[in-house]
Amino acid sequence: QVQLVESGGGLVQAGGSLRLSCVASRNIFAIGVMAWYRQAPGKQRELVATLTSGGSTNYADSVKGRFTISRDNAKNTMYLQMNSLNPEDTAAYYCNAHGTVLRQEYDYWGQGTQVTVSS
Repeated sequence: QVQLVESGGGLVQAGGSLRLSCVASRNIFAIGVMAWYRQAPGKQRELVATLTSGGSTNYADSVKGRFTISRDNAKNTMYLQMNSLNPEDTAAYYCNAHGTVLRQEYDYWGQGTQVTVSS
């Protein structure tokens, strides 16, 4: 019942920046946990950052100080600002929203957007 669509990926040089966006078909980011994950070929999907409806954030050690997760509830959009990118950041990035509504657990995923950092 909720669709998430990522955008903003692309090819960048090492040291560059990208901002990923995730737009929800309905307002969902104000009532649960939002997250960004990434997955490279042959690798396990990795949690990159989380953002609660109360504004608390957590980051993987590998991206602390470089990535920032945020949201705009009015626009049903969440973001991942990525700075100082390096080739190890190359992966498909997925947005996620998780929580409960009407006693039902939800776990929504976007289709992913590819980030490639040249070396």
